[in-house]
Amino acid sequence: MSLKVLKFGGSSLADANHFRQVAEIVKSDPTRHYVVASAPGKRQGNDTKVTDLLYKCYALAANEEDVTKVFDEIKQRYNDIINDLGIDLDLTPKFDRIREALLHNTGRDYIASRGEYLNAMILAKYLGFQFIDAKKVIFFNEDGSFNSEKTNEVLREALSEHEYAVIPGFYGSMPNGTIKTFSRGGSDVTGSIVARAASATLYENWTDVSGFMMADPRIIDNPKPIKTITYKELRELSYMGATVLHEDAIFPVRYSKIPINIRNTNRPEDKGTFIVPESDDMSDYIITGIAGRTGFSSVTIEKAMMNTELGLGRKVLQVLEDNGISFEHFPSGIDTMTVIVSTKSLSEKRADVLAGICKNVNPENVFVEENMALLAVVGRGMVKAKGTAARIFTSLARANVNIRMIDQGSSELNIIIGVDANDYITALNAIYNEFVK
Repeated sequence: MSLKVLKFGGSSLADANHFRQVAEIVKSDPTRHYVVASAPGKRQGNDTKVTDLLYKCYALAANEEDVTKVFDEIKQRYNDIINDLGIDLDLTPKFDRIREALLHNTGRDYIASRGEYLNAMILAKYLGFQFIDAKKVIFFNEDGSFNSEKTNEVLREALSEHEYAVIPGFYGSMPNGTIKTFSRGGSDVTGSIVARAASATLYENWTDVSGFMMADPRIIDNPKPIKTITYKELRELSYMGATVLHEDAIFPVRYSKIPINIRNTNRPEDKGTFIVPESDDMSDYIITGIAGRTGFSSVTIEKAMMNTELGLGRKVLQVLEDNGISFEHFPSGIDTMTVIVSTKSLSEKRADVLAGICKNVNPENVFVEENMALLAVVGRGMVKAKGTAARIFTSLARANVNIRMIDQGSSELNIIIGVDANDYITALNAIYNEFVK
């Protein structure tokens, strides 16, 4: 039997008109049983998200400043939605409790979570669905890590008692009953958790874009949409900065092999992007997508006969570990070794890292180059396509972009290219145009 779980982001639940759109989407398909709601987002460009207003209230209360003006703005947002929808719901007792919690310095997570809590109550009332408080069905361990198995067991039982329900996203509870939130964007995670517990056939993640694009639309003009992408491909692109979906939201549904469909609330007719465990269907292009980030540095070690020295790589990585720095890539030659790291993480420890490498490895030379960008060209179609790397390098050469690093995974799913940060936009356009336009 088909059963769908839906998550709606803050932009999809920003005001009463958006609530009507959401209700029309939910009610148009009887297999859409469970809905995860975010807090109200921005209604227009200069607006403020309700979660940000709640954080502001918390900061004011912590400094013993008056919260009345900001808190009244929050109350007005919710009351405007209720009045415009014409539903019989009085949130006054809830507002009074939240204000009381602010005045008594209740935890920051509790205050932040109330945005989702109140919005889910309104949506449940409007849809005629049951309301399930995430505090009672989503759990964290003492150390703050997510307790997946307890959550799955309790949430599965709760869902079995309600054919249709709304669950607030973003939060759960600690063993002592206090509220704990996921990181920002955590409603995506809640949706994935609910989909797993419900044994859903599909997890629909509704937002304000029609799925993933093949490249960053801020850099590439009108990039093509991605129709289908595998979890592995998504992981590669997310690592390089593609941020349509909260990265942690992949794992609960991946565990149960539940596909995700990224949809646009404002354009429900668009099919969006399907994220699937595996796919034999090839896209219209050899590559699935391109993503990249700036802000990297390379640490290069030179030493004759390096390849014969046992444990040298381990010694280099030990220096990074001792300084709390994780490495991104590790290309090497016979007498050279390069470690790619975040410039930000290296900046404060640069002298210690270089000194540690000199002490542990005794190199002939060690130097740092900054201002590097990394680009990931990702696609399951690359495995069977000959000459993909040659086309990438040729396109960059034609664009007069010098390649500073090349790294290809053994799965042939992706190719990582390092270029000067000043060439980042040029390189991204060159590769996209080679494979797509």
